[in-house]
Amino acid sequence: MTGFEPGDLVRHPDQPDWGLGQVQSHIGARLTVNFEHAGKVVILTSEIELRYAVQQKTEQPDW
Repeated sequence: MTGFEPGDLVRHPDQPDWGLGQVQSHIGARLTVNFEHAGKVVILTSEIELRYAVQQKTEQPDW
């Protein structure tokens, strides 16, 4: 998944002990994420599929 933006809250599926992460930057296939218990980590989105920690809002129709 490559739709992440700075500020998004994520979790690493294989490293639950890292805790909650906040996306700091997204350049190409690289995300820099600041995790609660692991600090800043560069993630290759081609290798790891992060999960959103908070369900993203969907737009509601105007009817």
